[in-house]
Amino acid sequence: MIASPYPQTPPIMTPEEYLAWEAEQELRYEYDSGEITAMTGGTLPHNDLAINLLTALRPHVKARGCRINMADAKVQVQEKGPYYYPDLVVSCDQRDLASTKLIRYPKLVVEVLSPGTASKDRGKKFRELQRSETLQEYVLVDYESMLVECFRRSEGRFWIYEAFEEGEMVRLESLGFEIAIATLYEDVQLEDIKET
Repeated sequence: MIASPYPQTPPIMTPEEYLAWEAEQELRYEYDSGEITAMTGGTLPHNDLAINLLTALRPHVKARGCRINMADAKVQVQEKGPYYYPDLVVSCDQRDLASTKLIRYPKLVVEVLSPGTASKDRGKKFRELQRSETLQEYVLVDYESMLVECFRRSEGRFWIYEAFEEGEMVRLESLGFEIAIATLYEDVQLEDIKET
């Protein structure tokens, strides 16, 4: 998903004000410490990458009694936020299975990088998501080359990094799932991404 600043400078909002305000908006907005960012449409290759992963992962996730959602699913990191809209989120927590408004207990979060969001996805968003006690893996899918980066929760505050490149199998250990990186990037026009 592409992030763009709010069209006008909005007032600083509390989490409660944000939730009430956003429910009346046509667009989706992320919220982080009072800052509001509009989530706008991504490129076709960005969408293709998210769909390829969703298509492969959904049967596996459903068989494990989990749920998987795409870009319209809001994730609440902690009680007072922040609130994000990742490209894919998986929750296996019973409390999320019947939820109709947001995901509170993510197990896996996936972001397909884009030029406008890559630094935030790698930086502040990842730091904030680490505060989620249930998050086991945070995955970044590159938009310029066959590269998937996986951050896995280890003991304490430590996270293990593993990168997957062309010709390799991408492992999502939190779900016991593997996919060939070639399948993830199937029919994705990487050159189009570089030109946009």
